[in-house]
Amino acid sequence: MEGTTPAVDPGLAAALRGLADIASPPPVSMLPQTWAWAALAALLFLAIALAFWRWYRYRQLNRYRREALGELREIEGRIGAAQTRGHALAALPALLKRTALAVWPREAVANLSGSGWIGFLNAHSGGPVFPAAAAHFFEEAEYRGPAALASVPEAEAKAHLAAARHWIEAHHVRS
Repeated sequence: MEGTTPAVDPGLAAALRGLADIASPPPVSMLPQTWAWAALAALLFLAIALAFWRWYRYRQLNRYRREALGELREIEGRIGAAQTRGHALAALPALLKRTALAVWPREAVANLSGSGWIGFLNAHSGGPVFPAAAAHFFEEAEYRGPAALASVPEAEAKAHLAAARHWIEAHHVRS
């Protein structure tokens, strides 16, 4: 009896033949099933596009400022050496004038000099940026040559450079 298999009931055999594999459900779609999800996705896309556009516009509008700060870093490197200090200090007023001309109309900026120029710089920076010594320097530096400016002490030159940097970074453009 050990090697014989029991007889299969004919009803059981018929039932086993009628069985089919387990039916698996169709895969779940990853697409939104309602219009609200599609609307939310569209709004999210628009918000991201608007944020990118505003960032890009901000970068374009402040490009002149980044370029001026880059040139200011070059000038700062030349202020440390006594033999190049005069040329570096002579470049500061021109840099401020070019920076202002990049934003404001030529008629409003180009003819300014002396105390009118310092008044313009202070008016567009939200407050007095230039202390008395720096204001005096920027009033007269355009008319002094690099040889005369070379006698400015390094500490004073760095103070003028800091005032110029502060104005370039902080001036307000009113449109």
